[in-house]
Amino acid sequence: MTGPGESAGAPSRPGAVLLVVVCAQMLIWLDTSILNVAVTTLADPAEGLGATPAELEWVASAYTLVFAGGLFAGGALADRFGPRATLLAGLALFGTASAAGAFAGSPAWLVVARAFMGAGSALLMPATLSVIVQSTPEAKRTRAIAIWSSSSGLGVAVGPVVGGALLSNFWWGSVFLVNVPIVALCLAGVAAVVPELKSPRRRPLDLPGLALSVLGLGGVVYGIIEAGDGQAWYGPHVLLPLALGGALLCAFVAGQRRSPAPSLDLRLFRQPGFTAGSVVLLIAFMALAGHLFYAAFYLQGPRGLTPAEAGTVMIAAAVGIVLGSQASPGLSRLLSARWTVAAGVLATAATYLAYAWLDGRTPIGVVVALLWIQGFGMGLVGTPVTAAMMSGVPPHLAGAGSAVNSVTRQVGGTLGVAMAGSILSGVYRQRMADAELPGIAQGLSPAAEEQARASAEAARSLAGSLRLPELAATADRAFLDAMYAATLAVAALAFVGCAVAVVGLRTRAPRPGDAPEREARDEPVEST
Repeated sequence: MTGPGESAGAPSRPGAVLLVVVCAQMLIWLDTSILNVAVTTLADPAEGLGATPAELEWVASAYTLVFAGGLFAGGALADRFGPRATLLAGLALFGTASAAGAFAGSPAWLVVARAFMGAGSALLMPATLSVIVQSTPEAKRTRAIAIWSSSSGLGVAVGPVVGGALLSNFWWGSVFLVNVPIVALCLAGVAAVVPELKSPRRRPLDLPGLALSVLGLGGVVYGIIEAGDGQAWYGPHVLLPLALGGALLCAFVAGQRRSPAPSLDLRLFRQPGFTAGSVVLLIAFMALAGHLFYAAFYLQGPRGLTPAEAGTVMIAAAVGIVLGSQASPGLSRLLSARWTVAAGVLATAATYLAYAWLDGRTPIGVVVALLWIQGFGMGLVGTPVTAAMMSGVPPHLAGAGSAVNSVTRQVGGTLGVAMAGSILSGVYRQRMADAELPGIAQGLSPAAEEQARASAEAARSLAGSLRLPELAATADRAFLDAMYAATLAVAALAFVGCAVAVVGLRTRAPRPGDAPEREARDEPVEST
C-alpha cells in the first residue's frame, strides 16, 4: 500500500532523484542570469551580433513569453504522460535550442532560439516539482522543496560568475553552449534514477484547453512586457493583447469547469492554502523582480559600478535566498508556515523601504546587507508557501499544481519588471522635463537632448562623450527620484503580500495519515 502523496513507482534513492531534478531546475535560472551579463556583448557589432535595444529586449522577452505561456500546458502534459517523460522532453528541447542559439547568425534567429528555450523550460519547471512531490516521502518533502527552491538562488549566483568567465575567454555563443553538457548530464541522470510516476488512471489530454491556456497566458504576458517598455500603458499595443489574453483565459476557465477531464482542476483553488499561497507568491515575486530591476540600474548608475561589479554585489541576494530556503523548514515548525511566510515578506518590505534613503554615496556594504536580507526573506517565503500549496494536491494532479506554482512566479516577475520599469521611466522623464539645463543643453543637439531626457543611461553616455558632468549629475538626481517612487510602490505591494499571508495561510500542514481516503476519492480536499 502507498500513502497519500506517495507513488507506487517511488524511488529507493530519493536523494539521487532530488539531486538530478534540482540540477535540471537550476538550468532555468542559470541561463537567465548568464544572459544578463551577455547583453552588452550581444549589442557589440564586432564581438557580438550588433543587436539593437529592441532586439535585445526580445531576446529576453521571447523566452519569458513562451515560458510563462506554456506552463499550464507543461503541467498538464506532466499529469498525462508522467513527469519523467515531460522532464526528458523539456531537457532535450532546452539543450537543442541552446546549441542553436549559440550559433545564431543574427539577433532574429537568437530570438527564435530563445523562444524554444522557453518552451523547454515550460516543460521542465512543473515536471521537476511534480517529481519531488510524488517521489519524496512526506516526512522529507518540505526539506526537499526547500532544496528545490534554493536552486533558483544558486543558479542566479553562479550565472554572472560563469558568464563573465566565458565571455572573457570565448565568443558570445559560449554562454548558451554551456547549457549543452549540463543538459546531457541531466538527461543521463533522469534516465538512470528518476522512476516512472504515472498515475494509475490515464488522464485524457484536453487539447482545446491547452491551446486556450497558452494563447491566453501568452497574450497577458505580452501585454505586460509591452507595458514596461517605457511607452504609454494605455495604448493599443498594451490593452489589446491584455484584453484578448484575458478573454482567452476566461474561456479557458469556463471550459475547465465543464470538462470531465480538465487540464487544470479548478477544485485545487477550493483549498484556502492553495489560493492564498498563489497570491502570496505572485505578489512576492512581483515585488522582488521589480526591485532587482531598479537596483541593477542604481548600482551601475549613481553608484558607478561596472556590470561585473554590480553582478558580484547582487550575488548577496542569491546567497540570502539559498540560506533562507534552508532555514525555512525549521522556522515553519517553530512558528508555523503562516508566520514564517509573513516574516519573510515583511523583511523584504523593510529592505525595499530602505532604498528610499540611498543615494550615490551610500556605502556598498549597506547595499550588500540589504540585498542579503531581502534574499533571506524570499527564501523564507518560497518553501513554506510551496509546501502549503502542494500538501493538499493529489499525485495525479501534481503537474497542474506545480504549473500554478510556476505560473505565479513567472507572471509575478514579469508584472514586477513592467511596473517598476513604467514608474522609473515616467518619473525620470518628468524630472528631466522639469530640470533646467541651460548650460548643459548648449552642448547637445535636439535629438541628443531628447535621448538624455528619455534615459539615464543615454544621458550618462552623452555626458561622458561630450564632457558634460553636469548632465550626468542631473540624470542621476532624476533617476534617484524615480527609484524612490518605484521602491515605495514595491514596498507597499510587499506589505499587501504580508497581509494576505497572515489572513490566508491559516491552515495547518497535513500530518501523515490525516486524510488517507483523499487519493482513493481521486479529488483534492478543502482545508479547514
